[in-house]
Amino acid sequence: MRNKYTGLQISIHWLVFLLVIVAYCAMEFRGLFPRSARPVINMVHVSCGISILVLMVTRLLVRLKYPAPPIVPKPKSMYIGLSHLGHLLIYLLFIALPLIGLVMMYNRGNTWFAFGLGMPHAAESNFEVVDLLKSWHVTLAKAGYFIIGIHAFAALLHHYYWKDNTLLRMMPKKRS
Repeated sequence: MRNKYTGLQISIHWLVFLLVIVAYCAMEFRGLFPRSARPVINMVHVSCGISILVLMVTRLLVRLKYPAPPIVPKPKSMYIGLSHLGHLLIYLLFIALPLIGLVMMYNRGNTWFAFGLGMPHAAESNFEVVDLLKSWHVTLAKAGYFIIGIHAFAALLHHYYWKDNTLLRMMPKKRS
């Protein structure tokens, strides 16, 4: 039995991690740039979101084929249950956030860009839908800070306090 996730799973995990950082930074720091740079910053944010969505769906499909390697030593059932809940929240968050963002951008009714390409949009704007989706998008993004923090804290707790292999299962292989 494997003691680590597959190379593909590890790569997707850390790539999503980096894309999440860039997406969050694009929104958090956009006020530091001149207004003329906003379209580029928005495009970076949207492009990261689309990439995260594709990678999370891929990761979910790969996870169905390659289940998680066992944690050694095995934690208490309660911790395993909390781990499953945490991972479910992460999958839901990073699939729902980009989907909500995409539907929101579409309903603005004007040209928007991802990866430098103009994306399709509704013939007419629907700002009731846009405002509702934006509030959900912002709320979930703020919840993301909390969920990501708990996820990272739990990984460190497993590694340094319980001294199991939870964190090591997701670390890239060392080159010899």
